[in-house]
Amino acid sequence: MRGLGVRGAAGLLAVLLAVSLAGCTDSGDESGSGPAIGLLLPSRAVPRWEKSDKPLIEKRVKELCSDCTVVYANAENDAASQRQQMNSMITRGVSALILDVVDPKALRSSVRAAQREGIPVVAYDRLAEGPISGFVSFDGAQVGRLQGQALLKGMGARADGGGVVMVNGDPSSPNAAWYEGGARAVLRDEVRILKSYNTLGWRTENAHDHMSAAISALGPGRIDGVLAANDSIAAGVISALKSARVSPLPPVTGQDADLDAVQRIVKGEQYMTVYKPFRLEAEAASAMAVALARDNDINALVTTTVDSPTTEDVPAILLDPTAVTRETIGRTLVRDGVYTLDQICTPKLRSACDRAGLTR
Repeated sequence: MRGLGVRGAAGLLAVLLAVSLAGCTDSGDESGSGPAIGLLLPSRAVPRWEKSDKPLIEKRVKELCSDCTVVYANAENDAASQRQQMNSMITRGVSALILDVVDPKALRSSVRAAQREGIPVVAYDRLAEGPISGFVSFDGAQVGRLQGQALLKGMGARADGGGVVMVNGDPSSPNAAWYEGGARAVLRDEVRILKSYNTLGWRTENAHDHMSAAISALGPGRIDGVLAANDSIAAGVISALKSARVSPLPPVTGQDADLDAVQRIVKGEQYMTVYKPFRLEAEAASAMAVALARDNDINALVTTTVDSPTTEDVPAILLDPTAVTRETIGRTLVRDGVYTLDQICTPKLRSACDRAGLTR
């Protein structure tokens, strides 16, 4: 599976836009009401779902198809709730579904139910099981590799045989193993993995408990770096390290470029995050869903295929992530308009931003 760079993504999305708009103008819907696109997101624990993905998808669907509507539900990290939400949308008769799955196995029967009703399912960010029609995400193995490479750089001389704690994501998410595999491929020949934890719900409080247990078992002096799977987990890790009065803090990774994580990076508490341009992901999924809702073929528009445990050769778009450290915040997140300097550099962080070269 190969990722798609930002330039390639822009070209692809232009094509998807043209095809989707063509579909919208040729709907043949005599009632005057257009297709409904179901959007099922997994939780509120990770800020990006509500703050970025939902509004971006709603906006893009409307741009692509002015008479389309988006029917939204958030599963609050509960697979049974998401299954009920999805089945409700199937009963309602939506024209396509964008599914960011909580638990692929638990939702497999609902994906099959959608297929029986002729409703295509686009797996979003996480690879769902069952007969999905498409998949849009970032290259998870590359996310893990970027985290591992940055951690080694942050550890400096201690990267040669040093001790690392891994605080991974929720094992019910297929992305968790994807990220972990990429990270381990980088770390395994360089450092010792002293402890490895799975974090249910990707929750900050669970990560805090894991890190506290690691500190208690190992002692802070043996922990040279922490591979935290995302920014919510990194927040819990750093909180535990600070509670244990660990100083200086070891380098801690992250993912998603949450604003509070970026501010921790500016302060020197978190070493890095992984920036995934959510706009590109949201636009690709929106275009794919609208095209499928209009019965357009998407096979010529996607860039690769992936295999799930149940389905081979799923048409897919895999986008490229980018590592962000304090030195690169300006030329990544600020340049791309993700955050303004005023959002990052609050009055309390002004001196830290000065040191990071962000306010000059």
